[in-house]
Amino acid sequence: MHGKILIVEPIATNRIVLKVKLSTAYYDVSQAGTIQEAVAIALETCPDVIISAAQMPDGDAGALASALRDEAAIGEVPIIALDNEGARSTRHALLEAGVDDVLAAPLDDTLLLARIRSLVRAFSSSSEWQLRDDTTRALGLSSTAIDAEDATGSAVLVSNDAPKMHGWLSKLRQLLPTQLSMVTTKKALSPYGQLAAGQSPDVFVLVIEEGDPNDMMRLLACIRSHSDTRHCGVLILLITPDPVVAAQALDLGANDLMFHGFNPEELALRLRSLVQRKKIGEQLRATVRTGLEAAICDPLTGLHNRRYAMPHLDRIAQTAAKTGKPFAVMVADMDHFKQINDVYGHAAGDAVLIETARRLRENLRAVDMIARIGGEEFLIVMPGVTLAAARTAAGRLRQIIGETPYKLPHKNTALHATVSIGLAVGDPQAPENKCNITASRLLLESADQALFRAKNNGRNQVTLSQPAA
Repeated sequence: MHGKILIVEPIATNRIVLKVKLSTAYYDVSQAGTIQEAVAIALETCPDVIISAAQMPDGDAGALASALRDEAAIGEVPIIALDNEGARSTRHALLEAGVDDVLAAPLDDTLLLARIRSLVRAFSSSSEWQLRDDTTRALGLSSTAIDAEDATGSAVLVSNDAPKMHGWLSKLRQLLPTQLSMVTTKKALSPYGQLAAGQSPDVFVLVIEEGDPNDMMRLLACIRSHSDTRHCGVLILLITPDPVVAAQALDLGANDLMFHGFNPEELALRLRSLVQRKKIGEQLRATVRTGLEAAICDPLTGLHNRRYAMPHLDRIAQTAAKTGKPFAVMVADMDHFKQINDVYGHAAGDAVLIETARRLRENLRAVDMIARIGGEEFLIVMPGVTLAAARTAAGRLRQIIGETPYKLPHKNTALHATVSIGLAVGDPQAPENKCNITASRLLLESADQALFRAKNNGRNQVTLSQPAA
């Protein structure tokens, strides 16, 4: 499945039609007929996106957004409202109430699926950083307070129609405190333009006129690939509605979309939301970087240490329980490491540990957690992987460490080192495994016991825990 979607719609026929479309696109779909029912189902299933009718028997989509915000266990689940009337006033009211987007009838399937993909992508990224921030707080480290109402910042409108942009800027400056400017597409793409270091805004507004959108699509791709702008918000403003172009822009990484041309009040609402989201993301990333690096990193290898690893393992287990996705725990231990220190010296032993850490980092995903939890012992946690995938990854790591010689500093020689790995997989679908904090520690013990058997059985091998086997 590509994600979980909750449909909130009072008319059963509409729910069924939408469920068929989304199920065909491999989404796991649940349904509700009222706001009260939707909140209960959201608490149970933790959806990635909620698609709601604009009007429900017990309120509108804005009331649903408000009710979900009151449930801390759910988090910031994105909401798409479907409005059959398509009235501008309704769209403004729902956006102001906290709905992420409002799509009007007739609904274009390509655009809807692209919008869902973009929101799932944004929600997953935000949740990952929030998870890391929660770990930081659990460790007792300070965290910068986040002002969710702050809309100061900067936005740049990209268009080749300068007179039109000057008029738009004049209207927008009366509605929000964001610093606003404009630039042509050519200037934005130039090495000295808005992509240059230190000049990137919080939000780009890419204005696509009727005709060839290729320049704006190329600019969008550059924004997402450039290190200085990859976290900037991007809003696509279409002068003329075009579902194909809109879907392409969303899939290339646009955060938001205005489908019916310029409206100052709506654009101000969307810019305020994007600026706030950008600032929250910056603060979460800064908290993780500055609050954790000194306190919870191993000074020799640069990996996380046990102080970080244990609470983060607990958080991953809790997330697995909510999402229903498995995760793998590996404990890896260098074989005969004392002999390396005794024969070649402790400097050589340190070099082996540093190189081993590098090999682990370069051959695992960014979302995987790697920590040095003992002298020559490493903990690896891989969220969202099955037993088969975890076993393949563990075998690959064993080969990478054991088959490539280690070069020693200041010596014209190289040594071979191997690693033993104990593996256990937590599956929240299994009745005996609830993937809570207690279960995560038991899973770590299982991986540790599997490592012990790997050592006793001759080393340089991957051994599964008894439940997994």
